[in-house]
Amino acid sequence: MADANTTPGPIRTGIGGWTYPGWRGGVFYPQGLRQSDELTFATRAVDAIEINATFYRRQKAADFRAWRAAAPEGFVFALKGSRFVTNRRELASAGEALGNFFAQGLEQLGPALGPIVWQLAATKRFEADDLGGFLALLPREIAGLPLRHALEVGHESFACPEFVAIARAAGVAIVWSDVEGRVQIADRTAPFAYLRLQRMEADQPSGYPEAELDRIADVCRAWARGEAPTGMPYADAPEASAGFAGPVFAFLINGAKERAPAAAQALRVRD
Repeated sequence: MADANTTPGPIRTGIGGWTYPGWRGGVFYPQGLRQSDELTFATRAVDAIEINATFYRRQKAADFRAWRAAAPEGFVFALKGSRFVTNRRELASAGEALGNFFAQGLEQLGPALGPIVWQLAATKRFEADDLGGFLALLPREIAGLPLRHALEVGHESFACPEFVAIARAAGVAIVWSDVEGRVQIADRTAPFAYLRLQRMEADQPSGYPEAELDRIADVCRAWARGEAPTGMPYADAPEASAGFAGPVFAFLINGAKERAPAAAQALRVRD
């Protein structure tokens, strides 16, 4: 079981990927910037990047080395866990697929290795024994590097104290999913928090209205301090989420994706 922490953590705001055409031509990337230089630029403009490619296919060890080399010291890459692990009827049967995922060379990221987020289908229902078996399969380190795991669920059946207890016992964070069609669960279950924010609007220069960015920043600051913000949808007693101070990872992922970098930067200055 994860111990509650009391030391406030940093708040990292970031984007999903870096090869989005809508960011070119002066929207985010400067006019004329070579595509080969986009990762270098992005890693200086935001605090973290969630890599989606690892969800769809295996990568090469050389890819992870190149990503680390392009980023400055202190930068973090979160990785999306493989669909061959999560898109199955029985999660607890994913041992071989997990082995394949962790054998692709992600340890080459070294200290730039951030949380791994496992995204379940929005229709996947909560089954306590199966989920508990799956979380027990998740490795805690690789090549001496500690691993942090986050779980993004969708179905409303997960909004129950039993799910929170299982995640908390495993030290796996429950992702705060700000998107239509996924249940929102604010309970803290690990010494870090993970947000996936997907309601950006094209007519908002910073993706979200200023008041909403302020609200999101308030939640991030509270979670970094180990507090349980009021007015949030908890599946268990809110006081049980207090004390989990630590890093917060807030990724601006979707919606009006062209606004994601501006939204990440606007949230960053509110830290």
